[in-house]
Amino acid sequence: MRFADSYAPRALWEGARDNLGIGVAVTGYGAVFGVLAAGKGISLAAMEAMNLFIFAGAAQFVMVEMWHPTALAAEIVLAALIVNLRYLLIGASLRPLFEGRPLGHKAVGIHLVADENWAVTMNGLARRPDLTPAHLLGGGLCLAGFWHAASIAGHALGGFLPAPEVLGLDFAFTAVFLALALGLWKGRDDLLPWIVTGATAWAASELLPGKWYVLIAAAAGFAVTVALHARRESLKECRADA
Repeated sequence: MRFADSYAPRALWEGARDNLGIGVAVTGYGAVFGVLAAGKGISLAAMEAMNLFIFAGAAQFVMVEMWHPTALAAEIVLAALIVNLRYLLIGASLRPLFEGRPLGHKAVGIHLVADENWAVTMNGLARRPDLTPAHLLGGGLCLAGFWHAASIAGHALGGFLPAPEVLGLDFAFTAVFLALALGLWKGRDDLLPWIVTGATAWAASELLPGKWYVLIAAAAGFAVTVALHARRESLKECRADA
C-alpha cells in the first residue's frame, strides 16, 4: 500500500477542517499551559521540546504542576505515563482505521493522536467507514498548530496576564472534553458505561493519590462496555436459534 493511499492531501485537509472549531478552543488552554510553564521557570525551548515530543495536554499540565527544583524526574515521568496509559485503549480503538496498513503508516499517524482529534475521527468513522488515517493526522496537525502557537504566546505574555481563572481560561480544558463527550453519545446503550466510568473516576480520585483514577475509570468503563456487547450478542444468538 502506498503512503499516498493512507495520507492523501485532500483527506488531510478534511481532517484539519473538521477539527478547526476544537482547535480554537485548544487555544484557550494552550495559552494557560504557556502561562503556567513560564511561571514555573520552564524555558521556551524546554516547553517546545515538551510540545514536540510529548504532545499530550493532560500529561503536560501534570508535569508542569509537579515541576520543582527538588522534584524527582522519575516521579514526573511516572505521573505522565499514568495519565497517558489511556492511550493504550485509544490506540486499540483505532484498529479499524489502520487495518491492513504498514507499520510505518501507523507510526506517522499515531504520534499526533490527541483526545480531541481521536473523538472527531471516531465519530466520523461511524458515519463513513472509508475514512483513512489522513483524517486523524490532519486533525492532529490542526490541533498541534493551535497548541504550539497558543502555548508560545502564553509563555511570552505570562508575566503580563492575570491568573487564568480570572479570564475563565482554566475551564477551557473541561469545556472541550464535555463537548467531545456529548459528540460521542450514541444513545441509551452508552448510559451505564458512562455512569460507571464517572463514578469510578470520582471514587478512585478520592481514595488514591496521583492520577491513577484516569486509568482505573477507563478500564472500568471499557469492561462494562465489553460485557454489555457480549450480552447483546448472546441475546441475538438466542433469538436466532429460537
